[in-house]
Amino acid sequence: MANKGKILVTGGTGYIGSHTAVELFNAGYEPVIIDNLSNSNIGVLDGIKAITGTLPTYENIDCKDYISLGHFMERHSDIKAIIHFAASKSVGESVEQPLVYYRNNIVSLINLLQLMPKFNINNIVFSSSCTVYGQPDVLPVTENSPIKPATSPYGSTKQMSETILRDASAADKNLNVVLLRYFNPIGAHPSAEIGELPNGIPNNLLPYLTQTVAGIRKTLKVFGNDYSTPDGSCIRDYINVVDLAKAHVCAIDRILEKKNKKNLEVFNLGTGKGVSVLEIINTFEKATGMKVPYEIAPRRTGDIEQVWADASHANKELGWKAEATLEETLLSAWKWQQKLQEREPKAE
Repeated sequence: MANKGKILVTGGTGYIGSHTAVELFNAGYEPVIIDNLSNSNIGVLDGIKAITGTLPTYENIDCKDYISLGHFMERHSDIKAIIHFAASKSVGESVEQPLVYYRNNIVSLINLLQLMPKFNINNIVFSSSCTVYGQPDVLPVTENSPIKPATSPYGSTKQMSETILRDASAADKNLNVVLLRYFNPIGAHPSAEIGELPNGIPNNLLPYLTQTVAGIRKTLKVFGNDYSTPDGSCIRDYINVVDLAKAHVCAIDRILEKKNKKNLEVFNLGTGKGVSVLEIINTFEKATGMKVPYEIAPRRTGDIEQVWADASHANKELGWKAEATLEETLLSAWKWQQKLQEREPKAE
């Protein structure tokens, strides 16, 4: 397959970044990865190589470091576009450490935007989030749903980042921006070579769930069973990470092929279906035959009660659709956990 050009993937050893690097290779692009490994593992590069046959170019760079970032771009002057994942991403942690989140997530983006014109890079796909909608009044959420006050500093950083990108693209008509608002990514690559592996105790539901079933964690805490939902637990739109990764390639194709209709476009990425935390547990048990030890815990600060996507705009304009079933996705997460156990049977 012909090389369609270099794409800089910031945070490319992370969960979504690594799966996107695989899909970029599959589509004929050359992903170049930077990551400071603050919430990821260098071994992910071997996983990408095992799937694609190619070890991606990687450098340990913190996007908050303007000088190092500039030197990297100098060495890779032929970058065609950037997919910006690098950010801190735990809702709960952001409530406890807001300044860390504002510094990590905002400074990184500003550095990139200031450097891009110096190296003639005009295209950026931004990793945004459904948290920008806050707790919506009307479901499902469309791209035109109001942006309500964020319920966490993490959500605030995504809203601020979108505002910065909107202002930057208004000031520079050569700057093409695609904002991808993810709902809840889960699962792993079907090969079980890469998956979600946060450092330390997971903040996201699925790795905590699979680690609990594997005996690494004692019990899974379900935060709240008194919400106004059918079973009292929070409802989210859970999307398979490989489906999500493919949407980034569609966004890159759209910009580079000049099919974008405006120089800033927004797309919701979800399945269009809301699933509760308790439904995830039940479906996981059916898909894997494994029992999930869980307990009900108090509500968690910053959590939204329920949200799911209207993804019809992405379906139509990007030619993209979430395809994996929830059962397939949960099974892939469990296979990934089992693979990790084989590698490190006594890992804590």
